[in-house]
Amino acid sequence: MKLPPPAWPRFLPAGWAAAVATLGPVGRRLPAPGTWGAASGLLSFVLLCRGCYPGDAVNVLVGVLAGYAAVGICDAAERQLGRPDPPEVIADEFAAMPWCFLGWSALPAVLPGWGVLLLGFGLFRFFDILKPCGIARLQALPGGWGIVLDDTAAALATCLSLHIVLGLWAAALR
Repeated sequence: MKLPPPAWPRFLPAGWAAAVATLGPVGRRLPAPGTWGAASGLLSFVLLCRGCYPGDAVNVLVGVLAGYAAVGICDAAERQLGRPDPPEVIADEFAAMPWCFLGWSALPAVLPGWGVLLLGFGLFRFFDILKPCGIARLQALPGGWGIVLDDTAAALATCLSLHIVLGLWAAALR
């Protein structure tokens, strides 16, 4: 099944998609760009929440909209940069971060909020880099779909892992 890329990025000014997909200089100039993209996504998540969790419906909506935008932007950036899944394209990590924290309010309170955020960040980087459990196969999808969906799957694996780890930790403390 061939997934066509979204058509709307064709109407963007030349070079704009690459600039957005790299988060400006973040993906182009800093070492370990994927880590910086994930950190930027985490910071965005924290700032949008303003210290409170907006709820799963908002999180899913933000995740879907950010993911769809990232597919189009990353696809166009891949073409502009002339190589598949360029490492400086980090909009995929940025867009995936909200998925890591689905069910935030249901997480056992065994860590302070910042601890959960850091654990989620670390787990996300683990799943994003190693791509276990079939995540690597998603990267083979064409263009922006492959760039973004593997990170989305890594974020969902992170979410599941957060719930399991914190749930087991809470059970051990009882």
